[in-house]
Amino acid sequence: MDFLETTEIQYLGVAVALVAVIAAAAYFFSSKKPKACLDPENFKDFKLVKRTQLSHNVAKFRFELPTPTSVLGLPIGQHISCRGKDNLGEDVIKPYTPTTLDSDVGYFELVIKMYPQGRMSHHFREMRVGDHLAVKGPKGRFKYQPGQVRAFGMLAGGSGITPMFQVARAILENPKDKTKVHLIYANVTFEDILLKEELDGLATNYPDRFKIYYVLNQPPEVWNGGVGFVSKEMIQTHCPAPSPDIQILRCGPPPMNKAMASHLEALEYAPHMQFQF
Repeated sequence: MDFLETTEIQYLGVAVALVAVIAAAAYFFSSKKPKACLDPENFKDFKLVKRTQLSHNVAKFRFELPTPTSVLGLPIGQHISCRGKDNLGEDVIKPYTPTTLDSDVGYFELVIKMYPQGRMSHHFREMRVGDHLAVKGPKGRFKYQPGQVRAFGMLAGGSGITPMFQVARAILENPKDKTKVHLIYANVTFEDILLKEELDGLATNYPDRFKIYYVLNQPPEVWNGGVGFVSKEMIQTHCPAPSPDIQILRCGPPPMNKAMASHLEALEYAPHMQFQF
């Protein structure tokens, strides 16, 4: 009997030790899991830790998350609502898409084009390192799953490049995602092109999966891209043809969105093949 009791006690001790190890491991791994910071119902403040002027009216803003391992928690293709003050001191709320992903831990970045009469532009123009930005989210109807289509065609104008860049980066940096991306990016002048260095980097690093075609309304003297406005012919040449396994994404100023919708209809892209941010 003493032997059986001793054996039972030993088994009990091993079981307790095993449970303790499992519990400790679960706690360790759960504590290492990045914490999402966004709240869909309430605005939360994030501190500006770096501001980089990219041109006379464009700047990149880096905001700090609560811990070095925190993530924003923004699904691919969705955006955040930012709240600030206009030049009259009144609240203004506007949607923006970060150029960072949740693989960028501890911070998120916004590339903002500041317009002279823009109400939210005034807020960003006045922001200095140490200031805070009120953010709520995620927002948006677009939901991306790797491999959901064979290829994306993207039609972007001006600051409408930010959701396209976010989606393209997520696709290309995922080695298991074989989706191809064809981007047409329109601007007025060469200086207006946002994220050009980053976009060219994607084209260089993923030449078989990412193609970009720049279009300028007022091109420089030496220019090998498109000229004028994005046409049906440009879409036919640089985007995947209509098919059940492709999708065309578009984001730009309202006149461009309207023109692109008309072009896509004429080219027989069905409504389910299109999405407008």
